[in-house]
Amino acid sequence: MSRPLIITDCDEVLLHMVVPFREWLDEHHDVHFDMRERGFAEALRHKDSGIPLERELVWQLLVGFFDTEMHRQKPISGAVEAIARLSRIADVVVLTNIGQRHHEQRVAQLATHGLDFPVHWNHGPKGQPLAAIVQERRAPVALFIDDLAEHHQSVAQHAPGVWRLHMVGEPEIAGEIDAAPFAHARIDDWASAEAWIAARMGEGPAPFKP
Repeated sequence: MSRPLIITDCDEVLLHMVVPFREWLDEHHDVHFDMRERGFAEALRHKDSGIPLERELVWQLLVGFFDTEMHRQKPISGAVEAIARLSRIADVVVLTNIGQRHHEQRVAQLATHGLDFPVHWNHGPKGQPLAAIVQERRAPVALFIDDLAEHHQSVAQHAPGVWRLHMVGEPEIAGEIDAAPFAHARIDDWASAEAWIAARMGEGPAPFKP
């Protein structure tokens, strides 16, 4: 019989991303990253002029970070231990928007922290790829964890029977981000999240949430 399934994001759920990205920008590119801003259009500015970075340069810097700086990303507090315990009662899959270019690096990166799970790369909304993973595994109950509200909306549309946990594991930005309206719960610490997830694994598919 198929086991329950946990499908989790990586950045700001399992590993820190925006803080090491900010530190790298400051140290090597003279760029200030104001993490309180909701989008990169205003958040990344040249330190000497205060002018926002051009969109193409923002993309180049993101790619450059994942090309060479993934070693800077450390686990969110409690994530490794909680996922290890949850893996005893459910299969775990990572669904990340890091892209194909950095897929193998992400697999290796997670493995160095003891997170040796299947990793699926993706671009854009996660609802359809998540639904395909759930169908392939024939999981009796599935749960999705992500820090971005738009992915919870996408999963609600394409896989409404999947439990949805909104988690922003980076303390420096968690308080600035509203709870995702299409998630079933918002929990930002792994001690509380682990208990909530384990309880959902025993309840069956999620109820409809309008």
